[in-house]
Amino acid sequence: MRITLLNHTPLNICSHAMRTCWQSFDKGDNGGEKDCELINRIGNIYKHSSTLEHLHYNFYIQGISRACLQELARHRMASLSVKSTRYTLKELRNESEFKEFDFANAQRYIVLTGNRLVDNASICALEKLRIILNAEGMTQDIAKYALPECYKTELTWSINARALQNFLTLRTSKAALKEIRELAFNIYEALPKEHKFIFKGCLNEAN
Repeated sequence: MRITLLNHTPLNICSHAMRTCWQSFDKGDNGGEKDCELINRIGNIYKHSSTLEHLHYNFYIQGISRACLQELARHRMASLSVKSTRYTLKELRNESEFKEFDFANAQRYIVLTGNRLVDNASICALEKLRIILNAEGMTQDIAKYALPECYKTELTWSINARALQNFLTLRTSKAALKEIRELAFNIYEALPKEHKFIFKGCLNEAN
């Protein structure tokens, strides 16, 4: 998978929102050390986390499975714009046969789990989908119903800092789906360095 941070809100927007409550603008330093201390104290320590909703992050997520996408969609306080299989399945039509246990070739289109039986079953499903797409009169609208859960997709994902804290707390847990756990840690790594203090305490790093 590949995670790209497209855009983010500057920290001074969040600190400004916090200082609005007490009209303490004269104590700010435009997102510097004083403002970061305020954000940590109000948002993380005192848990007035609604103020963190003023921070927004926009990510481009590539190469996750549709199974992982379903897990991601459960986080409702976020916006997802997903690659359409209805319009993009033609990418498979001109491919040659996907042979059993040829993981190197198949992983261009599917996410592998590391389990040979499961991954080979996914290759078989991918090959059946390719055959279906090339059947006479077949439309992508109908063929998409044969998509395996492992099929790769991509999306633009936008989320505020409060919702992202919740996402990272739940999805870095060792109880989370392995793929979304990997996604969660990669999301954290893609954050601006100066923002990571907001989220560091949400990570469940024990394996």
